Amino acid sequence: MNPKIIITCAITGAGDTVGKHPSIPVTPEEIATSALEAASAGAAIVHCHVRDPETGKGARHVHLYREAMERIRAKNTDVIINFTAGMGGDLQIGLGESPRDFDEDQTDLVGPIERLLHVDELRPEICTLDCGSLNFGDTGGIVVQTPIQLREQAQLIRSYGVKPEMEIFDSGNLWFAKQMCAEDLVDEPPMFQLCLGIPWGAPVNTQTMAYMVGELPDNSVWAGFGIGRMQMPMVAQAALLGGHVRVGLEDNLYLERGVYGSNASLTERAVEILRLMGSAVASPDEARDILGLERR
Repeated sequence: MNPKIIITCAITGAGDTVGKHPSIPVTPEEIATSALEAASAGAAIVHCHVRDPETGKGARHVHLYREAMERIRAKNTDVIINFTAGMGGDLQIGLGESPRDFDEDQTDLVGPIERLLHVDELRPEICTLDCGSLNFGDTGGIVVQTPIQLREQAQLIRSYGVKPEMEIFDSGNLWFAKQMCAEDLVDEPPMFQLCLGIPWGAPVNTQTMAYMVGELPDNSVWAGFGIGRMQMPMVAQAALLGGHVRVGLEDNLYLERGVYGSNASLTERAVEILRLMGSAVASPDEARDILGLERR
């Protein structure tokens, strides 16, 4: 196990969780407050999506990211901010014999520059880079990231001075992420996030995580997580395999059966698990050293 383990807390995500939990962060103020609580509980990194304050649905407006960042930084200059760059790749295929009749209300498909506008303008220390396309659940939805787009995004992220967290949803994603490393599109040490349990990507179990870890480049820094009730078991599993961990309401709504979690309580539970396993939790500056980041 790592002597110091980085905890990332994924604050809200973009999924259909509003109304399924009594206090999903929606507004920039709520997102920032929840991120600050997670940081106080032990998260070195807060991974932030934003949502439309009126509808609660996932959004990618720069002003929402700016407000969330400014509210976090007004009270905490230490925690590492990680913005998603996953929005803008949603394609909803038409039903039946009309697959080209894309559902415009659920399709949000833009190019690499527009997809990274908030990263360019706000320069968080980390942003995500989802490393492949994926059938997302049992609807007609596909999350689209082509190799051409990903190479361009990687080059843009580097030009902004931001570190990409390469999110891996399946084995092909990992294969291509390694190819980007081989093509020198990603600065060392490369940072990977193994995302397990999202239908229909990689299943969430010990064998899958161990396989992916075995395929990582030797100089990698990696974390892994499982969704839903597998969130805390995968905290222990990632730690045992030498990785870092992620928790938060983006991936799991419950602290335990029948008990709603919060970003703070989920982070506290991860801290407890790691300490019982004999590992210390990395501070933000210790995480920067591990990841090769320069404080902004």
